[in-house]
Amino acid sequence: MTQPPPDRGEAHTAPGPAPRGPSPWQGQGPVVAVVSLGGGIGATARYGASLLWPAQPGGFPWTTFWVNVVGCSVIGLLMVVITDIRAVHRLVRPFFGTGVLGGFTTFSTYAVDIQRLMDEGHPRTALAYLAATLLAALAAVWLAAVTARRVLAGRRA
Repeated sequence: MTQPPPDRGEAHTAPGPAPRGPSPWQGQGPVVAVVSLGGGIGATARYGASLLWPAQPGGFPWTTFWVNVVGCSVIGLLMVVITDIRAVHRLVRPFFGTGVLGGFTTFSTYAVDIQRLMDEGHPRTALAYLAATLLAALAAVWLAAVTARRVLAGRRA
């Protein structure tokens, strides 16, 4: 049997877990909470719109189209207001931008609608919807941002 080396007054410590830095979630709890809350509000509004104006089988999905166009327009307005015009609380952007408007707009449903239209034998409607939504959403965000900058110019707080 081998003898352990003689103790020379050195501290012997058992190996343990390496020291860890701050958790990646540290300080992010409020952001996650407001995004979740906002997302629930936005998704509920979108669901309400789909109940009020259901899509007709094989027809152009007007409700999803307008939800995405309106949502993009509001995103354009919001981003100008909270980045160019007014200093806001750090949770406003994640709540409204990512949460409410992210939950309200629905580009995943847009993709599913295109696939459904193709599968049901309506390729022209699917392609029209694909192009119209893309162009209208981009135009809406751009037009809202440009209009907001012009209307609100000089009102920085």
